[in-house]
Amino acid sequence: MFGAARPMPPEKEAVFGAAEFQARTGATPEQMADLERFRTLLEEWNQRINLVGPSAMQQFWLRHAFDSAQLLELAPNSLRWADLGAGAGLPGVVLAIMLKGRPGVRVNLVESLTKRCRFLEEAVATLELPAVVHNDRAENLTLSVDIVTARACAPLVRLFDYALPYMKKGAVGLFLKGQDVATEVAAARPKWRFDLELIPSLSDPSGRILRVERMSRAR
Repeated sequence: MFGAARPMPPEKEAVFGAAEFQARTGATPEQMADLERFRTLLEEWNQRINLVGPSAMQQFWLRHAFDSAQLLELAPNSLRWADLGAGAGLPGVVLAIMLKGRPGVRVNLVESLTKRCRFLEEAVATLELPAVVHNDRAENLTLSVDIVTARACAPLVRLFDYALPYMKKGAVGLFLKGQDVATEVAAARPKWRFDLELIPSLSDPSGRILRVERMSRAR
């Protein structure tokens, strides 16, 4: 998987479609079919409720599918995931599609807004995914997972509040962030102690994946 593991050059973004996604990830025909069904479902629901920006849907395979799937390269043996603020199913539904069929997989889709949970529930049921939707605030749950993740959920200083219950139980954080990551990290430092690795995003030259471990509140 991800044989050409390098960030996507800007000139390649416009031509990144389903074929490029499959070539970069090694996705099976079954996974590609599920991802296409998810893309269609996301487009249909996006006309009723605000899940993702319309312009971003035009780059579904790069900005959404590949951006989400790249997390698997960083935790290839992890089977239990929690996606906080999972609203549009990114990265959670994409991860569940890519992990589908592996014994012991469970992707927890945590979302506080009921209308977004209805979308997630339909996606999980339609695609028969190894995922569970939790209509609750992330910090109210005590789920035991290998990886806790989030994308476009909250600034890091607040996201750590949401992720703390999972990381206290041993989870590693993999958080997708954009170009303002340095500012977010600096804002979080006075309130939190954590080990951090900044990993370049494969889908966005300005993006980073934050690998966070041993997190606790600063005293």
